Amino acid sequence: MKPVKVGICGLGTVGSGSFNILRENAEEITRRVGRSIEIEQVGARRDNPSADTSATNVTRNIFDVVNNPEIDIVIELIGGTTIAKELVLQAIENQKHVVTANKALIAEHGNEIFAKAQEKGVMVAFEAAVAGGIPIIKTVREGLSANKIDWLAGIINGTGNFIMTEMSDKGRAFDDVLKEAQALGYAEADPTFDVEGIDAAHKLTILASIAFGIPLQFDRVYTEGISQITEKDVSFSNQLGYSIKHLGIARRTAKGVELRVHPTLVSKKQLLANVNGVMNAVMVKGDAVGPTLTYGAGAGALATGSSVVADIIDVARTLTADPDNRVPHLAFQANALSDLEVLDIDEVECGFFLNMTIQDRAGVLANITQILSTNGISIESLIQQEKGVSDSVPLVVMTHTVAEKNMNAAIAKIEALPDVIGKIQRIRVEALI
Repeated sequence: MKPVKVGICGLGTVGSGSFNILRENAEEITRRVGRSIEIEQVGARRDNPSADTSATNVTRNIFDVVNNPEIDIVIELIGGTTIAKELVLQAIENQKHVVTANKALIAEHGNEIFAKAQEKGVMVAFEAAVAGGIPIIKTVREGLSANKIDWLAGIINGTGNFIMTEMSDKGRAFDDVLKEAQALGYAEADPTFDVEGIDAAHKLTILASIAFGIPLQFDRVYTEGISQITEKDVSFSNQLGYSIKHLGIARRTAKGVELRVHPTLVSKKQLLANVNGVMNAVMVKGDAVGPTLTYGAGAGALATGSSVVADIIDVARTLTADPDNRVPHLAFQANALSDLEVLDIDEVECGFFLNMTIQDRAGVLANITQILSTNGISIESLIQQEKGVSDSVPLVVMTHTVAEKNMNAAIAKIEALPDVIGKIQRIRVEALI
């Protein structure tokens, strides 16, 4: 059969990894597809020594690739949401299939891109946009397609997981670990997207749409980072038998869908609590299959390139298929997406870990427990250290499940007490069952 010709836009870490996999595994890929996949052209602003493009048609203008009539599949690996969006929409307009690893592009503009792809009868594949080399998109969209998905929870940012692991295992401070993560290349010079949860929120947006059959709604994801987590938070959570993980959580409830990214206490008995370092993992609970866990490398040239090339193979296999009978972009048919409401964070219910500093005086604890009780909050466990050289002591309270709005009201009243010093550190707790 006639070879499938691809054009790669972007030759950075993922682009070079994808290029090398296509070259080095060409024979295996041909056996899987039934015809060869050839790199027709590469569009890159500069060469990458990791990829030998000496025998490849290279252009400095990436739009040469999308306008090349010989190319069947455009691979967008430049990142960002401006030029990348223009590039992808132009490729679709030219009736070329698209493979991308761009989570921000899909999370923020996917609804428009998929509608255009549907109109033109082409595919947009994006496995590499979430959790690098872990095939979580295919797992949820196809492997679990018989299930009604109840919830999913994932460690979907390796930088944040590396930081939390080091803080937990070695008692290190956030700023100290962040500097090491930057030195090792895990974190950018500006780490905001990773440590404040924006990267994870992009990925959660995509996973939730596929799990629940809802439009992509990045602007509805509650997002909270890990930069305020302290060594004391980690120490107390360890004493209580929990690990702090930066999770993306999507849950279907009777009132609507929860979409949230935040630091979370997870019992050390849970598999997800034992995913450490830069690794990623996603738990998915289906009504038929029960809880599942998918684990692996969430970033890297070859790991992410593996997902990119897997998408190329999928697209190549379906080039002759009826567009109406392909796997839908967001798992559900485009005209059957649900209008399930995305809940405001105030409506979410979970347990809470509260870490505060109080004056060690008679009646202080009674006042705090009275406020919690008045707001319908039940205490699960409590740690109060003995007084040291000062009159102030740390107090940690773990609560049973309660609505966020009740907890907000209680925290405001507790912080207003004259014997409570400073702000209360609040971390949510998930049972994941």
